Formats: sequence, C-alpha cells, structure tokens
Amino acid sequence: MSNKIKKDEYAEYQVKIAGYAKALSHPARIAIMELLVKSNGHYCGKIVDKLPIAQSSVSQHLKELKESGLISANENPPKVMYSVNKNNWDVAKRVFNIFFDKS
Repeated sequence: MSNKIKKDEYAEYQVKIAGYAKALSHPARIAIMELLVKSNGHYCGKIVDKLPIAQSSVSQHLKELKESGLISANENPPKVMYSVNKNNWDVAKRVFNIFFDKS
C-alpha cells in the first residue's frame, strides 16, 4: 500500500493548504515570513542577522519557502533579495480562511 497522496482525490484548496502548511511548518520559516511581510524584501545576510540560527539553516528555510511559492528571489549576484510573493501569499490567506471557516 502506497502512502503517496493522490492530489486528484482532494479539492484544490485542500492540496494548496497542505503545501503552504508544509512550507510554514517550522518556526524559523514563520519568523522569516513575518520579516518579509513587514518589508519590501531582505537579503539573506539581513535575515541571518535577525534570527538565532546559522546562515546555512536560513538558506535551507528560504529554499523551502521559495519552492512553495510563498517567496520570490531576485538575484543580484553575489546577493539574492528575498520578498513575499504577494499573489501566492494572498492565495494562502484565502485557502486557510476557507479551511478555518469550515471548522
């Protein structure tokens, strides 16, 4: 028996909630999102300065948030500016509201 989720067996909003919830499932990612929501963006080094974790950990958390679509990366070598993907952030807020309103 496979544990793999068959996405076509669930409502689109349920799949989206699961993806966003997974991306937000670590306190560091919540802290990063809070920083980015309050700003027009930050470079990785600035985020590292504001969190009690190593740069390599921050980079990994940024990667997870970027893969979920909640944040965007604007590369300006050698730096990368991270910011909230406002469209996807609005979608996340809507689908979480749908979920919480149903309970």
